[in-house]
Amino acid sequence: MKIRDVKVMLLTAKVPPERQYASDFGRVTSRSAAIVRIDTDEGITGYGEAKGTPLVMKSIIEHELKPQVIGEDPTKVTYLWEKMYNGSRLGLSLYYGRSQPTSTAPGELMCAISGVDVALWDILGKSLNVPIYKLIGGAVRDRIKAYASAGHGKVGRIGQEFAGYVAKGYKACKMRVGGMDHPHMVAGSRARVKEARETVGPDIDIMLDAHGSTGITDAIKLAKAVEEFNITWYEEPAIYHNIKGLAEVRQSINIPVATGENLYTRFGFRDLADARAADIWQPDTAMAGGITEMLRIAAMASANEAQLAPHVWGTAILWAASLQLAAALPNYYYFEFSQTYSPLLTELISVPVQVDKDGNVPVPDGPGLGVEVDPEAEKHFPFEESASEYAPAT
Repeated sequence: MKIRDVKVMLLTAKVPPERQYASDFGRVTSRSAAIVRIDTDEGITGYGEAKGTPLVMKSIIEHELKPQVIGEDPTKVTYLWEKMYNGSRLGLSLYYGRSQPTSTAPGELMCAISGVDVALWDILGKSLNVPIYKLIGGAVRDRIKAYASAGHGKVGRIGQEFAGYVAKGYKACKMRVGGMDHPHMVAGSRARVKEARETVGPDIDIMLDAHGSTGITDAIKLAKAVEEFNITWYEEPAIYHNIKGLAEVRQSINIPVATGENLYTRFGFRDLADARAADIWQPDTAMAGGITEMLRIAAMASANEAQLAPHVWGTAILWAASLQLAAALPNYYYFEFSQTYSPLLTELISVPVQVDKDGNVPVPDGPGLGVEVDPEAEKHFPFEESASEYAPAT
């Protein structure tokens, strides 16, 4: 079997005014995505999500990565990952047994590689008529506990919001804090956390996500202000590139620290481990290096006694890929399930995107990713180059 073509589908889903929400990033008005499609000469097609700037993803994948993989055997997944990552120095890398990546490997290129990698795993599974999880060690579970990820409600609304998620079956909910409550980052966030806890009671896990907005001093103040509410984790209490700052926060508070959605490759997580900066690692399969690199990161996490709670904020392709990992990785702790309006999550694939009555997400057991992609996705979600995801928050 050989790779015949590689293309990127660019999609946009507008968010109607009544379904929009605001965070410290601004008001969400649309969602766009780059979906990788790889076709083979045997009629098998694989899909992956490349979570970078959509037009940049299309350019990198179709002009830089496509020439490297066209004509190759798509089942040689690790080899093709190394080829894309090391570029012209692949031979040196394989000869000496160490990475010699291209100078542009971090960032957008790694997002592009991630999308191609997941599509290759999808092809491999389909070619053998088995789900991906059976190719990476087999299932340790057939469903994974999920947390409702949103929590943008203000005081007077956040309790009701969380109660709605619990009614759906969720046993855990995550809320945005810190910059979300500017200019009262500590007091404002504490009031919202207090309302949420008092509404859902003591048996529901509550996670906090500051998006790195609080800074070291306020991060510590905020953690101590909400400690009494039994918080499961505090996500990105400091900006992701300040690993020493994250370590300082972790050493100063009694709430587990989570981070990692903005880190690339195992090398980013090696630095996180060396600094002992986080209890919970959150790599994103569509950014960190695809399934191939996620397996390496998961092994490192296990060796460092860190739990995995990967970032799953994207389309249904990322959702499906993350579930394949959740099935096979023993240290996969919690599955993120966005509660915001996102047709690219709920309407892009054939299987229901939902939790069961106990707050668990069943793992699709079809071949490859276990899902079928809408063949008319580009028609249903036409790309709008001028669409901006965020409008300034008011």
